[in-house]
Amino acid sequence: MADGEQRQRNRSTPRDAPETETEAERRRRRAHFLRELHEAKALRDRVQPRRARAARMRQAMRMRAFRW
Repeated sequence: MADGEQRQRNRSTPRDAPETETEAERRRRRAHFLRELHEAKALRDRVQPRRARAARMRQAMRMRAFRW
């Protein structure tokens, strides 16, 4: 079996998740995913500072337009 195929089998996807998965395990997987997502976004912001600044400006404009 190829190395990539083995990694694909080991990867946990929602379709392949066992029925006996506990809530704690689900939360742990979700927290891990969100940490990696945040890390990837931070890396993208560091390597594309102009795009990140433009996104911050657009978000600020949206927040100004929204009244609590």
